[in-house]
Amino acid sequence: MSSETGLFAGTELVSRIEGAERTLIEEGARAAAAREPRERVVTLPIGGGSAVWAGPDSPLDKVVGVGMDGGLDENDLVAVEQAFAERRSPVQFEVSTVADPAVVTQLTRRGYVLSGFENVLGLRLAPGRPAHAATGIDIEAVPPSDLDIWMTVVVDGFATPDTRGVASHEEFPREAIESAERDMAATSGFLASLARIDGAPAGGAGLRLSDGIAQLCGAATLPRFRRRGVQGALLSARLALASEAGCDLAVVTTQPGSTSQHNAQRTGFQLLYARAILVRPAPD
Repeated sequence: MSSETGLFAGTELVSRIEGAERTLIEEGARAAAAREPRERVVTLPIGGGSAVWAGPDSPLDKVVGVGMDGGLDENDLVAVEQAFAERRSPVQFEVSTVADPAVVTQLTRRGYVLSGFENVLGLRLAPGRPAHAATGIDIEAVPPSDLDIWMTVVVDGFATPDTRGVASHEEFPREAIESAERDMAATSGFLASLARIDGAPAGGAGLRLSDGIAQLCGAATLPRFRRRGVQGALLSARLALASEAGCDLAVVTTQPGSTSQHNAQRTGFQLLYARAILVRPAPD
């Protein structure tokens, strides 16, 4: 594949990306179950994707990867709704614009409401992609045994989100963000990166390598270090790592119109497709 040609977001490419997202939240749920055995963690197959409940208010509580091969089985849908209702949790579907439209029809007829969108961007990766150094910003790899500083930076950054662009449809308690970050950091192929400015931790980011796909699993910058190129430096370093590992595609999910999307497109990412966020409220 030439790095100069654009990506076409057909069903083959989108299915591949949605499959990586599915395995990410499945492995995150298994990590949540191991971390907190008392929680009734749920992982249920549905519509070619997965429904996960990893804990109260967890960012991993969602249904992803559905609809690439048709609509949803009603029995599977009922089982998912019952499992979430037992945990007094809303059901959130993230449905690709390339998925079968019948999925959205089924969900809206059952009372699901559109609450927002997220964009999925992609970039072809060629071998030997270099990391571009940013003046005054040092990027270091964080070993799995030493995640505490990285975790603090990422959680603090996410707890005070950048308000540029369309507002996020989600807000999570700090404890839920930290638990979800720990669970994602325990998934296969996960790599953590920390940015420092003058020796002080300034930002952190995650990268997951899965079957040739480099999933950029979020990046956060501490408020006092924003607008200084930290996200761009973390992005460049992760793309170089992914290229070195043999990945041919990098993907990132962003809020529409956000600083993260701006940084990604400046680096060469293109908008591939969106996901519609449809939610059925938790029972009273």
